[in-house]
Amino acid sequence: MTAATAKKPGRSSRAATLAVGLRRCAVPLALLALWQISVGLGWISTRSIPSPTQILLAFWELTASGELAVHLLVSLGRVSAGLAIGVSVGTVCALVAGLSKRGEDALDALLQMLRTLPHLALVPLFILWFGIGEAPKIALVALGSAFPIYLNLFAGIRTVDAKVVEAVSTLGLTRRELIALVILPGALPSFLTGLRYALGVAWLSLVVGEQINASSGIGYLAMTARDFLRTDVIIVALIVYAILGLLADLIVRAIERSALAWRPAFIKE
Repeated sequence: MTAATAKKPGRSSRAATLAVGLRRCAVPLALLALWQISVGLGWISTRSIPSPTQILLAFWELTASGELAVHLLVSLGRVSAGLAIGVSVGTVCALVAGLSKRGEDALDALLQMLRTLPHLALVPLFILWFGIGEAPKIALVALGSAFPIYLNLFAGIRTVDAKVVEAVSTLGLTRRELIALVILPGALPSFLTGLRYALGVAWLSLVVGEQINASSGIGYLAMTARDFLRTDVIIVALIVYAILGLLADLIVRAIERSALAWRPAFIKE
C-alpha cells in the first residue's frame, strides 16, 4: 500500500465528518436567515421578537461591559451550591432505601409523595422559612435536583444483575465489599443519568429562584429587561441558560465516557 492510498481513508473520514456537520448546521442557519429577513421586511415586530443581529449586539454589549459575567458568576454559584446539596441528599437517600428493605420502607413513600409536589409552587413557603436572601434560591435548586438522583440511583441499585451478585458472593466478600465493588459500580450508569436530569432541573429551578427579590443573576437580568421591554436581553438570558445546560450535559457525558469505559456495551466514538 502506497502513502497516497493510505491517506485516502483518513481524508474520506474527515470529509464525511464535515458533510455531517454541514447537514446539521444547514437547518439552523436557514432558520436564522429566514428570521433575520422576516424582521427586516417587517413581517415580525422587533418589539415581540428582535432580529438575530439585535440579539448578537445585545450579547456583545453585555459582555463588553462585564455585566453578563457578573450575573453569570452569581448564577453559577447558586446552582453549584444547590446541586451540591441536592445531589448529596439524593445519593444518601437512594443508598439508604436501595441497599436496605427497612430503609426503603422508611423513606421511599415519603420521597415519592414529596416528588409529586410542584416544587416551584413551594416558593411562598420557602420565603416564609428562609426569607428572601440566597437560601430560598439555593433550596429550590437543591429540592429540584435531589429527586432525579434518588430515583435513578435507587433504580440502578435495585436492577444490578442478581446473578452477578450471587456469583461474587461465593468469593467470600463482606457486605461492605460487595456494595463497594459490585453494586455501586453497577448502579453508576443510572447515577450519571440521574445527574444529567438533575442538572437540567437545577437550571429550571434557578430561573424561578432568581425571581425572588434577586439583585443579581441571569434570572434577575431577564426580569430587569422585561421591565424595560428589552426582549433582546431576555433572549440573551435564555440563550445563556441553554448554553449552560448544554455544557453541563456535555461534562457529564464526558465523565460517562471515562467512568464507563469498562462496560462492554459502551459505545466509543
